[in-house]
Amino acid sequence: MEKIVGFLLICIVCVSARESTYERHCVPCHKELPVKIDKFFYRYVLKYSSETEVKHAMMHYLKNPTKESSIISDGLINRFGVKKKTMLSDDALSEALDTYWETYKVFNKLK
Repeated sequence: MEKIVGFLLICIVCVSARESTYERHCVPCHKELPVKIDKFFYRYVLKYSSETEVKHAMMHYLKNPTKESSIISDGLINRFGVKKKTMLSDDALSEALDTYWETYKVFNKLK
């Protein structure tokens, strides 16, 4: 029995180590919202256009979220409030934003 529990713990550690920062820290909270996480991405792209500007705007918002700097509708803000400030380090946040960008970017995917 001890060997099985030990094996399961090792498996859990290995699986969670493969999960990206984005999958561990971003996706779970966004699953609770009625608007899918990709819709936020498209709103950022429409407003800021380039990869650099999108990531910069998202980094700024996540480190200092305010209603004024949010890209979501007033209705969602009224319903769910403004996001809490991230506790991720700048490096972890950059990694999460890189993964987010790669997951949803449409550039070079259109034929």
